[in-house]
Amino acid sequence: MSAIGHCRALLAVAVIASSAMFGQVATASADEWRALPADKPASADGSVLDHVEEINDRQLNMFVYSAAMDKVILLEVIRPADTSVPRPTLYLLNGAGGGEDSATWQARTDVVDFFADKNVNVVTPVGGAYSYYTDWQKPDPVLGVNEWTTFLTEELPPIVDATLGTTGANAIAGLSMSGTSVLSLAEAAPSLYRAVGAFSGCAETSTQPGRDYVTFVVSVRGGDVENMWGPYDDPDWVANDPVVNAEKLRGIDLYISNATGLPGVHENLNGPDINGDVGVLANQVIVGGIIEAGTNECTHRLADRLNSLGIPATYDFRPTGTHSWGYWQDDLHNSWPMISGSLGL
Repeated sequence: MSAIGHCRALLAVAVIASSAMFGQVATASADEWRALPADKPASADGSVLDHVEEINDRQLNMFVYSAAMDKVILLEVIRPADTSVPRPTLYLLNGAGGGEDSATWQARTDVVDFFADKNVNVVTPVGGAYSYYTDWQKPDPVLGVNEWTTFLTEELPPIVDATLGTTGANAIAGLSMSGTSVLSLAEAAPSLYRAVGAFSGCAETSTQPGRDYVTFVVSVRGGDVENMWGPYDDPDWVANDPVVNAEKLRGIDLYISNATGLPGVHENLNGPDINGDVGVLANQVIVGGIIEAGTNECTHRLADRLNSLGIPATYDFRPTGTHSWGYWQDDLHNSWPMISGSLGL
């Protein structure tokens, strides 16, 4: 087996093993959701706010019906510290599990505490596991109907803006699988987001390594990647490749991070989610190390492409670190000054 083939084989094992790890702006009050009108906020295609559940004075669950997917999507929302005036929105996407498992921003990081003193709406959809948050060509027998680009860029924003009384300024960030998706979403709707944070994602989808990576991720849950973008020679693989289409990122503030896969500061028995478990630590070092090394190559090729186009970005290429939550929490913290500045905070 060639070195490249061996690397792909290791990546396949690593991805499978890691599945368990990891309209117009409303001018109403920012607390509009507390007294929803009879005509609930809706988008042009018939998507509509279904209902809102208040968890506490800072957290909500919004339920939005997607006409494109014909189902109700849960959105976990963290409200701004001060809601006396409209605030911007950060869409924060989960990884491969789509928030349907325990590997989520809210379960694995300090996201709620981190935003406790910040004046931004943080909106995280729950769903879309192993879908790449993209529009699929066909329904999948296992993963169902996936029209996430349509939902996130067309259906959802006007409903969020109207329900939460936002400023209409948006940013988006994601990790691992969604570290690819946030770039594709920004390219699909370049005027929607002022800033993008892409953490440990493989931005390529149309090269051989990129196609292999996407296929591995989708197949973890049993999905058929041909239902997503067709066979490998289908133009959709190129149309959804953030590296090929990088010109569309011009004018958007970009924060792009990745590590080498070598053990780092969070690879210790007291690290996040390890809790003294030697087996968990070994899995993070070996599996998380292999995956991060793979995404590191993709991310450097993205950087080369952006540099060749003269598109600026903020990069954090860490010399050590694995594909794990401790580093993504660090990424969120480190990217926030850039994101907040883009949102006018």
